[in-house]
Amino acid sequence: MDQTKTSELDWLWLCSIPGLYEADRKRLLQVFQSPQNVRASAGKNSEMLGILAENKRRAILEYAQKTDPQEAYHKCAQRDIKFISCLHRDYPQELFRMADYPSGLFYRGRLPRREEACVAVIGARMCTCNGRNTARQLGGRLAACRAAVVSGMAYGIDSTAQEACLAAGGSSFGVLGCGADICYPEENRALYQNLVKNGGVISEFPPGVKPLPFHFPMRNRIISGLSRMVVVVEARKKSGTLITADLALEQGKDVYAFPGRPKDVLSEGCNRLIQQGAGMITDIDEFLEENGLLAQICEKEKNYKEGLATSENLVYSCLDSEPKSVRVLADETGMPVNRLMSALGALQLKGFVAEIGKNQYGKIR
Repeated sequence: MDQTKTSELDWLWLCSIPGLYEADRKRLLQVFQSPQNVRASAGKNSEMLGILAENKRRAILEYAQKTDPQEAYHKCAQRDIKFISCLHRDYPQELFRMADYPSGLFYRGRLPRREEACVAVIGARMCTCNGRNTARQLGGRLAACRAAVVSGMAYGIDSTAQEACLAAGGSSFGVLGCGADICYPEENRALYQNLVKNGGVISEFPPGVKPLPFHFPMRNRIISGLSRMVVVVEARKKSGTLITADLALEQGKDVYAFPGRPKDVLSEGCNRLIQQGAGMITDIDEFLEENGLLAQICEKEKNYKEGLATSENLVYSCLDSEPKSVRVLADETGMPVNRLMSALGALQLKGFVAEIGKNQYGKIR
């Protein structure tokens, strides 16, 4: 086995120890310099691990007795989970902007490519219809720009933006507050599976780790860390969304927000961010153009629209970001339902339209 592979296995072993978090790993590496030395100390000179609390020291010793690096690797492989250490050449370089970058990442699917423009889209779980539609439009337009949406796969704004991006043929990455083998929330199973196929699910937590409440503020730094910029669609004055925005600013990332009415509870966080200097988005395409994302797709999108069949153009012209039912579309277009469904299916494949609810369709670009 080559040295690179051996080193990755040792990092995997260190990052798989139950109950250890990044601050603990950084403390261990300050003293022992490498994962190999940590493992050697656990096996031969356990008193040296007194730099950690007793329960964490015990966790290392027990794990070292039961699991070697090769076995840790096989446990991941059995669950279709890959691992990459911070020393690997393909580790996301953006994460090094923060002092507490993860020593390693567990993931299914793939990681963002270096040349890939990643934009974090985040917001309230209990969002408004307007917020959901804004997230849907933004996700679809980012996909058209070949930018990837990074978010937390949560209810509301997060999952809506990710679903719209994927529906438009784009890539998206979900950063989890649990093991990469666990779908949370469980109701987002379809999104989870789609992310694995057309992007990735990523976690610093080893397989099997449950979604504990204090894990989510930890994972937020990775959402912002992987992204070129962070966009907040809706947020309360005190929320996890604003924690992510603050982390992005600490990492030197640009933060944008959609403004809302002063009395709207779900606009208070966005309005506060704008007041503090965040960029304000009033037009999605203007925002994309300002950030150099729009120009590359204008001609391509024009050609796509020119290539739409007459029936597809008719259906597309009757749609907007607010979802419409098949019955309403049939009335507005005067088309038989079978022909209407054929046109909707073609528009979905071309990335212009998404099924937003049961038999409910809306534009995503």
